[in-house]
Amino acid sequence: MSLKYHQLSQDVLNAMATGGGGRTALEILRQAQYSKHALLLLGTVMTAETVGHQQAEIARSGYDLLALAQRRDPLRADIVIRHPSVGAWANRTIVALRGGPSLPGAEPGGLATVAAAAAIRVGLVAEIDVPVSGRIVMLPSLGAVGPVDAGLAKVRIGRSYIEVTARDKRVAIPRDYREHAPGWQPLRQICPGSLELLIDDVDPFRMPAALHLTTPPSDLGRWPGIFREAWALLKRHHPTVATEVAALVGVIVPLATPLKGQVSSSSPETFGAIALSEPLDACTLASTLAHEVQHVKLSALLDMVSLIQPDDGRRFYAPWREDPRPATGLLQGAYAYVGVSGFWRRQRALGDGLEAHVEFARWREAAALVAGVLLRSGCLTNVGDTFVRGMAATLRAWQSEPVPETARRRAREKAEEHAARWESKFGPVSVSLSVRSGESRNRSRVGDPQPQRSCQDGHCQACRDTDLSCRQPGAPLPPQCPRHAGPG
Repeated sequence: MSLKYHQLSQDVLNAMATGGGGRTALEILRQAQYSKHALLLLGTVMTAETVGHQQAEIARSGYDLLALAQRRDPLRADIVIRHPSVGAWANRTIVALRGGPSLPGAEPGGLATVAAAAAIRVGLVAEIDVPVSGRIVMLPSLGAVGPVDAGLAKVRIGRSYIEVTARDKRVAIPRDYREHAPGWQPLRQICPGSLELLIDDVDPFRMPAALHLTTPPSDLGRWPGIFREAWALLKRHHPTVATEVAALVGVIVPLATPLKGQVSSSSPETFGAIALSEPLDACTLASTLAHEVQHVKLSALLDMVSLIQPDDGRRFYAPWREDPRPATGLLQGAYAYVGVSGFWRRQRALGDGLEAHVEFARWREAAALVAGVLLRSGCLTNVGDTFVRGMAATLRAWQSEPVPETARRRAREKAEEHAARWESKFGPVSVSLSVRSGESRNRSRVGDPQPQRSCQDGHCQACRDTDLSCRQPGAPLPPQCPRHAGPG
């Protein structure tokens, strides 16, 4: 697998700082993430061989078959290499091989299942031993065979058949692997217009950091219809967001429906995937996609460029979260809400009523407030400072745009209600609560945010992942790392 050196020009970085980026940025991010996955796959087999893992030989066979499939048909093989769960599995496996925390299935033999999936997509005649984990053989981007009561299975791919055998069990996978068959559960697909999305509710590594994973009904219920409406809305009225979603998002990971609202999340280790509960309506889903694609972009960018200094333990108030945030989380949230503000800025022109004005007024001010906190925090690198100044410039230009006084007042009330809830748990907020441009109505006197111990092993999902709780106020938060329990 060939690897390339990736670099962002200052012009592209500046374009991303405004909240967008353009097609050049999208392609660079996509290619850099592909190289990341390729490096992780190579790192998996090399680390397994270095430490003498018992599955090192299976991993090497998998890597060789994957390379052969890629030479035969790079486009089809690369679909598997790029699949979000492949990156998560490889990352977690390398961490485990190096003595870090381990998840079930985070073993190097999983590389053989990646290779088998690529060989199936390419139509390569081959057979390979693959590990069984959790009583299933997971073929990333395709589906799962199970239940399998064995430790090892064999995938055979012929000119006219695909089968998985283990002991006395044989499962035939249809040549059109999107079809169901006894013992075979394919990943389902939603195709709203020109957009193609896989629904991954099977792969154990589809988003390891996400909570409350679930499986939608067999017909996907309301999902396809709402996605069609949301995609039509984005294509017609938010074409930049539509372009970004089409370029960067290929997998939806279903989450359980909360008691209130809708929840969504994303994670740096699963580039290209968004976790989502059942959408409420087309407009809410469209705004959620506008939100999450910002996280996807920024997470990919942070793999290439350092914007934040190493964590110094400080935690900050975020107007969209119910918990104190590290600087990285604060940046992620601010960048996401630049996208959200832009969405409602355009949406209110469609005559969507008062609520669209309220959302625009609230989130443009919240994102601007947090951008200011970041610029004063001392947490940014030089490149990060330039980047956040670009965000702030976009938000500053929006502050002068007129909003009905009723919407402005309601936005201010919502912001203050949120801050009051936060203060009741964590103490005074040390930033302005104003929602009125240029106004400083309520400034609490508390000084710096309270320090918290930071997670040093790099695997705490509560502090490492991108805004993994809901987008709706009052929804449950993910459990914190024990090092971060409590506000202090």
